[in-house]
Amino acid sequence: MLGFGLALFGACSYGFNIIFAQIASQSGIMGPTIFFYRVFLMVPIGLLILLAGRTAFVIERSEWKAIIGMALASSGVGLCYISSVAFIPVTVAAVIFYTFPILVVMLSPIFERRRLTLDLVVIVVMAFIGVVIVVGPSLNQLDPLGLLLAAGASLSATMQFFFGTRSPKTHTIPKAIVMQLVMLPVAACIALSTTGLPSPAVLLLAPLAVALTIGGYAIGFLCQLLALSRISAVVGGLAFCLEPVVATLSAHVILDEVLTPLQYCGGLLVLAAIIINVTFERRRMRAGVQNDQTA
Repeated sequence: MLGFGLALFGACSYGFNIIFAQIASQSGIMGPTIFFYRVFLMVPIGLLILLAGRTAFVIERSEWKAIIGMALASSGVGLCYISSVAFIPVTVAAVIFYTFPILVVMLSPIFERRRLTLDLVVIVVMAFIGVVIVVGPSLNQLDPLGLLLAAGASLSATMQFFFGTRSPKTHTIPKAIVMQLVMLPVAACIALSTTGLPSPAVLLLAPLAVALTIGGYAIGFLCQLLALSRISAVVGGLAFCLEPVVATLSAHVILDEVLTPLQYCGGLLVLAAIIINVTFERRRMRAGVQNDQTA
């Protein structure tokens, strides 16, 4: 349950941080700029945590490929997701992106040798429908390139979760540092090809919003790494369906955005799917324990 709790907390942190990224953009700090500097700052922050905790920078030899794979997948999420909204509405990009839990479930028999059950398919479809209702996609201006980029972000997120479960022995902070170093050139390329790469002084245009954005991302990212070393990709993917719900509720509380009753119902549908999945996971674990004891 610790891993699932960390996944939920990470999803909440990601959902919370995106609102302050929007506030920062209204002050003139664009998304690609924040993306670059949050990746850039995660490296020294990680090194400071290592020094403070006197933790050795050690990567398990057998887990290098999985860590690099997750870093490349994370880079793909950032590259494709940020680029997609230049061609299609954010809501459409979000709905396409959040097909990744469905992909995780459908591909789990291949990557995790997990039996695909009807109840799991129903749960993940329920969560996806809830996300669609909460986000409320606009169906205008559906540029094929934008749709393709959003689909690329979804596929990247899918691989991110599968790779994330394959490095349980490596300490979280060294793992995070390596991943940020791999992601840094991608973040720089995105910034240079879109908004340019302004000096760090631009972050002072909205220091509080930037701090909360970077802090929310850092907490969410670390929780995601910690969670995926303890739970399966399927369970983690479903937990992160909570992210757009938290983002929407945060927009309502912080930005005074009006929510419709239908959006509240969508949020409840996502929560119901998560709770049902937790119940089923507990049953699967108990059944597994009983089978082991019988054997």
